[in-house]
Amino acid sequence: MAASKPKTATKTKARAPLDRLREICLTMPGAVEKLSHGEPTWFTGPKGKVFVMFDDHHHGAAHVSAYIATPMELRDELLAAAPDRYWIPPYVGGKGWVAVYLDGGPAALEPDWAVIAGLVREGFANVGAPPRRTGRR
Repeated sequence: MAASKPKTATKTKARAPLDRLREICLTMPGAVEKLSHGEPTWFTGPKGKVFVMFDDHHHGAAHVSAYIATPMELRDELLAAAPDRYWIPPYVGGKGWVAVYLDGGPAALEPDWAVIAGLVREGFANVGAPPRRTGRR
C-alpha cells in the first residue's frame, strides 16, 4: 500500500496558482481576501459577497481550482466550449458558478490567466460589486 502525499506538499505546489489568482482578485475595487472554509476567498468588500473561492484539494478534490461567481449562461457556455478547463463546483455550481482548473486539470492544460482575469471581473460584477463611495449617505 503506497503512502499518501502529506498535505503540506500539496499546499506548497499550489502556491504559484494561488499567488496569480490573489493578484487578479485584489485588483477589483474594494476586494478583500479572507479565509472561508479553510481556503482563501475574495469578497466585494469587508462585508461584501463572495466572488471567487480558491480550492486547494478541498474535501479531497483531485485538482487545484478557482470557483468563480459567473452567471448561469456563461457557466454553461464555458462548459460546452472547454470541458477540459471548466467544471461545475459543489454547493455553488447550481447557482451558476464555474470552477476553472489552475493546475492543468485532467488534460494538463496551462491555465489561461487572461481568460481567468476576465472571469474574475465577471464574477465581481455578477455578485453586485459595491457601489462607488460618493461621501454622501
